[in-house]
Amino acid sequence: MSIEQAFDIPFVAALALKEKQIQQNYRPIIAVHKWFARRPGTLFRALLLSELKNERLADAFYQSQHFPKVQVADPFMGGGTPLIEANRIGCDVQGFDINPMSAWIVREEIEHLDLDAYAAAAQALLQNLTKSIGNLYRTDCPRYGDKAVPVKYFLWVKTLDCAACGRSMDLFPGYLLAEDKRHPKNVLVCPGCGDLNEVDDRKRPGACTGCAAALRVSGPARRNRIECPSCGHTNRYPRPEAGPPRHRLFAIEYYNQARKAEHRGRFFKRPNDADLARVAEAGSRLDELSLDFVPTQPIPCGDETDRLHRWGYSDYHDLFSPRQLLALELSCREIAAVGDERVRHALATNLSDLLRYQNLLCRYDTMALKSLDIFSVHGFPVGLVQCESNVLGIRNGNGKGQRAAAAVGSGGWINIIDKYTKAKRWCDAPFEIRHQGGRKVQVPMPGEWIGEQRDQAPRRVVSLRCASATTAKLAPGSLDAVFTDPPYFGNVQYAELMDFCYVWLRRLVGQENEGFDRLSTHSPAELTGNDTQRRDLADFATGLASVYARMAKALKPGRPMAFTYHHNRIEAYYAVGAAILDAGLVCSASLPCPAEMSGSIHIHGTGSSIIDTVFVCRTTGNTRRRWLFETPAELSRLIADDIAQLTAAGRKPTLGDTRCIAFGHLTRMAIWHLRHDWDRALSMPDKLARLAEATTRWGTSDEIVASLTTQAIAEPAPLPYALAGLAASEGNDDVPF
Repeated sequence: MSIEQAFDIPFVAALALKEKQIQQNYRPIIAVHKWFARRPGTLFRALLLSELKNERLADAFYQSQHFPKVQVADPFMGGGTPLIEANRIGCDVQGFDINPMSAWIVREEIEHLDLDAYAAAAQALLQNLTKSIGNLYRTDCPRYGDKAVPVKYFLWVKTLDCAACGRSMDLFPGYLLAEDKRHPKNVLVCPGCGDLNEVDDRKRPGACTGCAAALRVSGPARRNRIECPSCGHTNRYPRPEAGPPRHRLFAIEYYNQARKAEHRGRFFKRPNDADLARVAEAGSRLDELSLDFVPTQPIPCGDETDRLHRWGYSDYHDLFSPRQLLALELSCREIAAVGDERVRHALATNLSDLLRYQNLLCRYDTMALKSLDIFSVHGFPVGLVQCESNVLGIRNGNGKGQRAAAAVGSGGWINIIDKYTKAKRWCDAPFEIRHQGGRKVQVPMPGEWIGEQRDQAPRRVVSLRCASATTAKLAPGSLDAVFTDPPYFGNVQYAELMDFCYVWLRRLVGQENEGFDRLSTHSPAELTGNDTQRRDLADFATGLASVYARMAKALKPGRPMAFTYHHNRIEAYYAVGAAILDAGLVCSASLPCPAEMSGSIHIHGTGSSIIDTVFVCRTTGNTRRRWLFETPAELSRLIADDIAQLTAAGRKPTLGDTRCIAFGHLTRMAIWHLRHDWDRALSMPDKLARLAEATTRWGTSDEIVASLTTQAIAEPAPLPYALAGLAASEGNDDVPF
């Protein structure tokens, strides 16, 4: 079959929706290291099997598959999802990405690891760190009198000296520490004495039990201003000229396992002198060290990093507290001493991922009562209250090996090691999740595995390059498929964010790895919009076209290049259309599929779509006759059909989703009409103008979306067509090109 015939929208969309809710349960491999906007593995497995298997997708999906010698490439491998899914079913894979962190992470995901050797080294690291700095993550329990219980989180507030009188002020945006969702009562910090008070009603919180001051939820710091309580002067913040902001420890959440059964809720306390002494001890010990691994690089200018500059952060080490720097330096020393290179690289990857939680930009979620890692939004959020996690981590009880007790809290070595171990076990024995009634059932896939070599099996080719795909040396007609999730034209600066991890990883593993000779993961050839580097839509389209042309030349005749894409602006699709046409490809299908979690912090409430369009492109092949609309009414019918199929899968598309579905169809048909007289010699701005003109022949995008009534979106009609794959067997719905 082919993707155009076999891809089953309701089946795949239902899988993708479930996967994106808890992606680590469906694809544990993503826990190897953070990467941004990973698309569902179930989607790419479905695309591969739709193209390579000659049977119904819903049947093939839960069967073990093996396709040796099939050549698959991904020119924008990012976190590696298409390559992992292809490698897993026996394909030879080639991946390219200009970001050295991408090549490192995907290699870590695919390369085999001796889990026993890794477990021994990880346990030794934990034991040595516990001996060295474990006391810095302990506190006493004031409620029950227990000594040296582990701390889960230290909570810090930024402070500012009044410009008029010099008094130090806490920059509290609010005094609510914990909501009464996962704790019996609301916890408020007293604005007078700093005591923690548990109250029933946030609207009428009453008075502090310690000093009788009136409690309140709202804080004094807002809109970058705070009024001095001593002299009344209005102060502005941040003050970058004063350097990195200072912080004061104001609360601790700890864990008391011995009292958990008799205690309701979490354990909170105000820090005492002993807690503050541990902070001072960490600073003194750091001062005594000659730092070998803490990065000394300045933070470069950029769209995202300039936020840090506005707060006075100038060097990467400014983003960490003394206790965090001490713990990270000692961790690096332990890792550098590991003799086995493969295990050493695994632990170095763990440290790089650990950094997400061990920095001064992590926030505390007052509802979920947990740390929000630095990348919980795709940027560098500089809040006024910071959360410092226990670097070691905490276990809820005892246990060893696969039966080890669950980790408590987040952001510690135990958490990272557990997730990484689970990820690499899945590589050796992957599974799928099938929903049967209300149960989730793991379906083993014997014979499938991830890696280059296993037992006596033939060796698979895995070629991963830190390089632009525009320089890829691929033999013409050598590829059976290209699957990718390309950059989208937007100001999400993944390279700027990944530098946060890269400056540590590079210092730890050295510069021998491909791409690690660079001081930064930045590259002028990145395909994103960037105001600082003045990259616009035409630059994006030109780069995309260059990559697509190279991939098209390497594809066997009629074989697919399929990629995911979505954007809130129709203009961003012009670049996609121009790149496809420049490559000599025709878009034979534009298929909707959920690709993000609707509740993701970085898109929640923004009106952004969670639906991607999967563009399927070929040099020659067939498309479906009913997909070739000529009137706005026919286009509306196609969009309504997609909405109906997504609704059947459990997703009621939003206006943003509908807009992206429409943009996908408009782009596909613009390519169809322009393919015969496309002039590659035109300037890119002229090409984009031609795409703009072609997409408006059915009305503006706003008019098209508006033509789909709210009721039609909320209550889509029954599916008007047979499920994908059935109608194709009739043989009368294909249009060749």
